[in-house]
Amino acid sequence: MDVLSIKRRFGIIGTSASLDRAVMVAAQVAPTDISVLVLGESGVGKESIPRIVHQFSTRKHGPFIAVNCGAIPEGTIDSELFGHEKGSFTGATESRKGYFEEANGGTIFLDEVAELPLTTQVRLLRVLETGEFIRVGSSKVQKTDVRVVAATNVLFDQAIQKGRFREDLYYRLSQVPIQVPALRERAADIHLLFRKFTTDFSETYQMPPLSLTPDAIEVLENYPWPGNIRQLKNTAEQMSILESQRILDSDTLLTYLPESHRSRLPVRDEQKKQEDQLNEREILYKVLFDLRREMHDLKKLVMSLLEKGGDLGMEESALVNRLFNQVSSPVKGLPEGRSLEPESTPEAMRSSSPRLGASKSPSKNSEERDFAYRNRASEDLDEADEVEEVEEILSLQDSEKELIRRALLKHGNRRKHAAFELGISERTLYRKIKEYGLK
Repeated sequence: MDVLSIKRRFGIIGTSASLDRAVMVAAQVAPTDISVLVLGESGVGKESIPRIVHQFSTRKHGPFIAVNCGAIPEGTIDSELFGHEKGSFTGATESRKGYFEEANGGTIFLDEVAELPLTTQVRLLRVLETGEFIRVGSSKVQKTDVRVVAATNVLFDQAIQKGRFREDLYYRLSQVPIQVPALRERAADIHLLFRKFTTDFSETYQMPPLSLTPDAIEVLENYPWPGNIRQLKNTAEQMSILESQRILDSDTLLTYLPESHRSRLPVRDEQKKQEDQLNEREILYKVLFDLRREMHDLKKLVMSLLEKGGDLGMEESALVNRLFNQVSSPVKGLPEGRSLEPESTPEAMRSSSPRLGASKSPSKNSEERDFAYRNRASEDLDEADEVEEVEEILSLQDSEKELIRRALLKHGNRRKHAAFELGISERTLYRKIKEYGLK
């Protein structure tokens, strides 16, 4: 029998190679009597493998008993597995057969086998090696012919190192290990499973089935699904019941996915826009800081020349003009009004001062004018720095306000989504909305 027919028979949905290999190994090992250990995370569908092993074995007409070892209290686990005699403990009013005795000639599936106490592990090891067991409260050795298939989501290396699981029992159980892949490792199967679940729920609840937009399918397939198939099924059921719209987009889907496991989601168009906006903000900061630094350099150069009381040479004049042109030229992306006033240019300074572009004069009036000019130049440049800082602050505030306004408009004033796109908390966004008077 091929893999496809086996998957159809047992309701296994998926086309991934790792899933096909797990199904094929289970079918190949079924005719033998060796023990099988099914490994995989919680919720991946490990319970299908023991049924395949049982149905394709010579024991298929015998009993199949599934036992959840983690759900049985430690004080009664021995009695449940191996039985007990009347009066062996308080409440034992009659003798009782255990699961190993009931499953004689068939298969027993021990789910969450790593949860067994160490004393029970010793009993289980004896059953696997000799087929013998003793009821609780009895001294009579009994025999059983049982095929054991175990499953767990525990990492045995860690459990053995910590002394929680016997190493000899592990090797006895894992004669043939079968690894069932996690849902995130078979992303192509996620949408198939989602459609199967929504179709089943639509029949159960008498409503049209759900469908997803392309961007929602991308989010669905890239979400890590820590709860695997169980989580996917629960999410599909919630959406089937709660959503009135039967075609869902990525924003709607994200409301059902916990934020703590979204790290693997692809960068969506909105997030790309957010990154672009952040890059623009960084560029704006850089331009403003460069502009401020150039103003300080220009101020130092002019003041140095004024203190020397000398003429501007050709090279010095060219340097001053170049710096003024850089500072006063319009910068793309910045608000208008960045250029300096005409009276602050080198030519204006030269024309308004007898000290620049003219020979020295020892007259008292000339010295007074020179002193007054130096004070005026210093005051003008200090004032330019202050104006620039104010404009810088206003420009950043305007940019931030505009980013917040666009994010709110895009998401229909849903602050949670807008905050996610802006990369800030919802509380910070609420404070910014009040601060800027946005509605």
